[in-house]
Amino acid sequence: MADLQAQVEELWERRGELAIADGDALPVVREAIDLLDRGQARVAEVDDDGNVVVHEWLKQAILIYFKCAAIQTIELQPFEYADKVPLKEGYEAAGVRVVPGASARWGSFLDRGVIMMPSYVNIGARVGANSMVDTWATVGSCAQVGANVHLSGGVGIGGVLEPPQAAPVIIEDDCLIGSRSMVTQGARVGRGSVLGEASLLNPGIPVIDSETGKELGRGVVPPGCLCVQATRERTFKGGSFGLPCLLVLRRIKPGEREHLNEILRESGVTVG
Repeated sequence: MADLQAQVEELWERRGELAIADGDALPVVREAIDLLDRGQARVAEVDDDGNVVVHEWLKQAILIYFKCAAIQTIELQPFEYADKVPLKEGYEAAGVRVVPGASARWGSFLDRGVIMMPSYVNIGARVGANSMVDTWATVGSCAQVGANVHLSGGVGIGGVLEPPQAAPVIIEDDCLIGSRSMVTQGARVGRGSVLGEASLLNPGIPVIDSETGKELGRGVVPPGCLCVQATRERTFKGGSFGLPCLLVLRRIKPGEREHLNEILRESGVTVG
């Protein structure tokens, strides 16, 4: 893999010279994207210290592919597409359930037990084992979704390809993301956390502890948090306005996961 990485990085340095259907570049970047497609490599991961590590060369491979690949007609009766990236294949062998109306691009990885309702997963993204991508949910390019995650209806998980060093959105294991929520621009949701319906999380959104009023950070939800969308008053020259924030209502202890529905009802949180 180190040799392949070196080849991709060399192509990236001279990407301005590359043309559509470049016979030298395409086999190299296809090999790199095949690794993503099979789950043998990933664009980003969380290391032992809890830091996000981005493997830039894999993003570079995707960007070179977009530059060099030609648009082709893809026929899938009764649908027809014109795109540079083929659709993913081999769902049954991979142990993945894909409902008609759902699509995933080649170069994304769906682990065993994933269910895709009519939804979309983009190139470079990864969805962990036994997770559900529910109706009209989207997983953007290079986003990393963990195992046992439920992305409820209409959830938008943002993608990021450029710049290559930018961290993608990361949803860690055992999370529940409520309907119509948007998690974008490299935001991160810690393991076992729940976002209520229509929650908005990006690097500019403060995450606030409801018990102390303390800001826990921006764009990052700690593990085991039950959160809802809220506003925080700020005063400007033109008056006082409520700006969006994410409010942590309570912490979910590991032993409480099996009683999550009761906790949601008690907290008045809907996820859809």
